[in-house]
Amino acid sequence: MKENTTRLSVPAIEALLGQSFPVLDDGFVRVVDYLGGDTAIVQAARVSYGEGTKTPSDDGTLIRYLMRHAHTTPFEMCELKLHVRVPMDTWRQWIRHRTANVNEYSTRYSVAIDRMAVTSPDRWRTQDPRNRQGSAEHIDVQIGASLTQRETELQTLAHDIYAERLGHGVAREQARKDLPLSTYTEAYWKIDLHNLLHFLRLRLNRHAQHEIRQYASVIGQRIVAAWVPLTWQAFNDYALNTTSFSAIEVDILGALLREGPLAAIQAADQHGWLARDGNGAPRRNRERAEFEEKLLTRLGIPAPWLNT
Repeated sequence: MKENTTRLSVPAIEALLGQSFPVLDDGFVRVVDYLGGDTAIVQAARVSYGEGTKTPSDDGTLIRYLMRHAHTTPFEMCELKLHVRVPMDTWRQWIRHRTANVNEYSTRYSVAIDRMAVTSPDRWRTQDPRNRQGSAEHIDVQIGASLTQRETELQTLAHDIYAERLGHGVAREQARKDLPLSTYTEAYWKIDLHNLLHFLRLRLNRHAQHEIRQYASVIGQRIVAAWVPLTWQAFNDYALNTTSFSAIEVDILGALLREGPLAAIQAADQHGWLARDGNGAPRRNRERAEFEEKLLTRLGIPAPWLNT
C-alpha cells in the first residue's frame, strides 16, 4: 500500500513509474523515480513553500520567462531517475554528458547481457560527405541484407567465443574484451532537469546519431512532457525549435532586410564568407553553409549570393 506523502506529486509521472518504454530492437527506458515538477520550479524561483502562483497560467508565464532568459537554477530543483538499456556504442555518446549520476551494469561482476543491437537491411547508412561524425542516406537494401547477415555472423562468433572463455574459467573482466559495441548495457541514470534539457537539446538535433535520437525522443516526448508539461512546452519554443544568429549573421541578415540582396552579399564578402580559391571556385566555409541552411529551412529565404 502506498504511503501518504507531503512531497510534491505529479499524477502524470506517477502513472509512468516502473513502466518500460521500448527503444530500438531490445533497448528500453524505464522511469524509476522523480523529484519535483513544474510547481517546484516556480516555488524555487520565488523562494516560497506555498503553491507557487495563483493559477497554472501564471506558473506557465514564469517558466517561459525563466527558459527565455536562461535562468537555469530553478530547473535544477527537479530530478529524474531512469533505468536504461542501450547498446554500448550509443552509451559512449550518452555517458559524455557528465552532469548525471550513473551506475552501470558491470561485466566484471556479472555475465554480459546476452543481447546485441541488430541493424535491419534497410537501416544501414552512408557516411555524410561533409560531416565527418555523421551519416547520410540509407544504403541499397540488397547490400544492406548482406551487411546484416555478416553482422549476425560476427555477433554470433563473438558471443560464442565469450561463452567459451567463461566456460574455461577465464575471468569475466578479461573474457569480455572482444565483445562488440553492439552489446547492450544497462544503467541507472539520475539527472536534474536543467542538465536533462541540455542533453535533449543536443540529442534530439537532427545531426545527432539516429540511435541516440530514439532514446532522446522517448525521454522527451513520453516522459518529460508528462512530468513537466509547462517546462516541456517552453523548452520546445525557446530551445528545441528556435534558431540563433551570430553577430556576423545578424550583420548580414540586417543588411538583407534593410538594403536588399546586394548589401547582404557585400556584408558576407567583408566577413570573408565569399572568398574564392585560385581557380575562382568558392572556398568551403562551414559557418556560411550553416547560415544558408538556417535562412532556407527556418525562414524560407535563400542566401542572396546563391542566386548570383
